[in-house]
Amino acid sequence: MKIGVLGAGHLGRIHIKILNEIEGWDLIGFYDPDDANAATAIEKFGVKRYDNIDKLIAESDAIDIVTPTVTHFTLAKKVIKAGKHFFVEKPLVSNIEEAKKLLHLEAEANLKIQVGHVERFNPAFLSIKNRKLNPMFIETHRLAQFNPRGTDVSVVLDLMIHDIDIILSIVKTNVKKISASGVPIISKSPDIANARIEFDNGCVANVTASRISMKNMRKTRLFQHDCYIGIDFLEKKTEIISLQHQKPDGNFNYMELTTPEGETKFVQFEMPEVTEVNAIKMELELFLDSIVNNKPTEVTVQEGYNAMKVAYQIISKITGERPA
Repeated sequence: MKIGVLGAGHLGRIHIKILNEIEGWDLIGFYDPDDANAATAIEKFGVKRYDNIDKLIAESDAIDIVTPTVTHFTLAKKVIKAGKHFFVEKPLVSNIEEAKKLLHLEAEANLKIQVGHVERFNPAFLSIKNRKLNPMFIETHRLAQFNPRGTDVSVVLDLMIHDIDIILSIVKTNVKKISASGVPIISKSPDIANARIEFDNGCVANVTASRISMKNMRKTRLFQHDCYIGIDFLEKKTEIISLQHQKPDGNFNYMELTTPEGETKFVQFEMPEVTEVNAIKMELELFLDSIVNNKPTEVTVQEGYNAMKVAYQIISKITGERPA
């Protein structure tokens, strides 16, 4: 399956490297108008540079869009018009109107389109994929040290959208209410933001993102009936503390306690096995699988749109402007 990459910047070069490693993908080249980016990609990976974007698209079976967000919609429309499948990095596009248009274009195109919400494939999150999740309170902290790359958009679209997507993939019900605050400190858009997302089923998510932290942190905590789940996306570790009515079997660590009513219960401590995977490689492999075996993509345009919709509602609460 021939694939071409649009964009050879920092993340684009990571995609180029990984696509060269995946059996089934034939990376035929990349397009990037920036000569410095192109020279680095050629030197590191020996991949062909296309000077004509239309030629690269025409000669490919699929396209990997790893360009600045503001270009996503224009490029996606061009690729759809050419009838080619494509993978596009998050956020899906640069605004809600573009996202709505892309949804309509996708419905008419009958193509495989996958959005790069890479944290879905984080080993720590995958370790609980088969566990029944029904949290009633969620708390997330995504903190990053300052990096000029990414400051062209709000921290909500840059960092928080990862957690928004994870939360929406777990809490499969409608958003009821959103409140939020945020502050621009170094860039012109918010660099730190907090949002409270309330869902129809009663679940509440408290979401914090910052790109001016002294340390990096990517943690999510899920609280549900008789169970706490902590997911460390940075350290790739998961811990589960659950209340059991019977003495746990197996090799679980546990603590016995007596309730005020005189019942004996057991607090079980568990650290699920986390299998190390390359998340970007996994999502690109699954994208290939969806094309070859005609399966739904792992993260659909609709899911990319849903995450953007919540993100823009949060941004509107911070700025005071009405969402699109």
